[in-house]
Amino acid sequence: QGRLVESGGGSVQAGGSLKLSCAATGYTRSTTCMGWFRQAPGKEREGVAGIDSFGRNSYTDSVKGRFTISQDNDKKTLYLQMNSLKPDDTAMYYCAARFGFCRGPTIDDSWYNVWGQGTHVNVSS
Repeated sequence: QGRLVESGGGSVQAGGSLKLSCAATGYTRSTTCMGWFRQAPGKEREGVAGIDSFGRNSYTDSVKGRFTISQDNDKKTLYLQMNSLKPDDTAMYYCAARFGFCRGPTIDDSWYNVWGQGTHVNVSS
């Protein structure tokens, strides 16, 4: 049984950096799309960044220029480098993956069929 396992969350002061990782374990197929999502208390889940198997990426406007999504060549480990963190970035961050046709990098959560349990990021001012 495959699963996604996130790591790298924690507490940091505003302006600091964190790097999240997501390992896709137990799968025999490679992912076609992967993404990062987040959900803050009392808010809806939002897409943060997405990447496809060609390395193309997409970001939500609020993180452009600060966050970078990347993946290993085997498409089974996903990363999110987060710089210049702000208190508004505080949330539970989830990794998501798609196995099967992918139209391109996307932060539309309806395209993903596998989700991790999340890792918490807290940014203090």
